[in-house]
Amino acid sequence: MAATAGILTDIEGTTTPIAFVHRTLFPFARTRMAAFIATHRTEPEVAAALAETEKLAPGRAPLDTLLGWMDQDAKVMPLKALQGLIWRDGYAAGELQSELYPDVAPALRRWHAGGLRLAVYSSGSVGAQRLLFGHAPEGDLTPLFAGFFDTATGAKREAASYGAIARALDLGPGTLLFLSDVEAELDAAMAAGLATCQLVRPADGTVASSRHQTAADFAAVSNRFGLR
Repeated sequence: MAATAGILTDIEGTTTPIAFVHRTLFPFARTRMAAFIATHRTEPEVAAALAETEKLAPGRAPLDTLLGWMDQDAKVMPLKALQGLIWRDGYAAGELQSELYPDVAPALRRWHAGGLRLAVYSSGSVGAQRLLFGHAPEGDLTPLFAGFFDTATGAKREAASYGAIARALDLGPGTLLFLSDVEAELDAAMAAGLATCQLVRPADGTVASSRHQTAADFAAVSNRFGLR
């Protein structure tokens, strides 16, 4: 196995409790979506997201479509973009603070100091990713990362997405370790040649895979892969 030169991490269920996303972030965006659209609909980012929403669901009011996508937990870019903008305002106003598992920030800092290239790949928008790691209780962690990737790069269950990320990071696939709680995502990363490790966190009820190495936290990842 090639020496690890970089780590690509998922967010939900990997660095961040699923409960924080579903009980804090999603409801925060949902309750503010109508007012946010009414106030900001002429701004370029919002107008573009609304236009894409209408394109994907013609004949329906965009707000109805967006709320329906939220109910389905749909991984749709215009929804993710608008959620990210609402969260941005929430973080700026001090109404939101992100949540990371306690083992995450120390490991990220240690890995970065040891020369590893760190990156994030999540279905949440790049903007939302930056907000989450930029407003952590442990401080702004965004300078630790060499890249942020969302589904504009490709679907998380498609091998080509991981190959594209490895190229963007200028790393050989075999030197890039992907961390996620979702077996199907790990399967896709493995098919692209990446090393993989499933985070099996008891609080999230993750079912351990038989096809991938597993770890209970980021400290265990370090031990399993010999990371500094």
